[in-house]
Amino acid sequence: MDWEPKILVFCCNWCSYAGADLAGIARLQMPTNFRMIKVMCSGRVDPEFILSAFSKGADGVLVSGCHLADCHYIGGNYRTRRRIALLKILIEQYGLNPKRLRLEWISAAEGQKFAQVIREFTEEIKALGPSPFKKKSALAVVEASPTVAKVSTAVAEASPGT
Repeated sequence: MDWEPKILVFCCNWCSYAGADLAGIARLQMPTNFRMIKVMCSGRVDPEFILSAFSKGADGVLVSGCHLADCHYIGGNYRTRRRIALLKILIEQYGLNPKRLRLEWISAAEGQKFAQVIREFTEEIKALGPSPFKKKSALAVVEASPTVAKVSTAVAEASPGT
């Protein structure tokens, strides 16, 4: 049996989640090894959630939100853009390839783009191989919020064969 990466996707409620829904309704071909967590805004994705996902064994994390200047909460996606840039630097210092964290802007009408991003990201993660944190937990994680619990559950469910 071939190794399949565990990928966690955070989607904003207003655009990216609807884009994912459109991809599903259109029956576009996508890998099935990702799990999605819907958040009201990409700006609500706390860096702790992403670090928790990696520490719990996620091979890749995708954060997806509204296009810049289209955020329903005015500036959430600008905040996300800054956070992801800083997180990429941080995870690299912990020994993770920054390509394991990806940020995409996907609108509700872009189901095709959502499917394409999932396919590309899955292939990129496959090329990188399993996360080095699968065997050891190098990040300290505080299990304080309900979303961290969702992250733990989603990562555990991401690969049906494991």
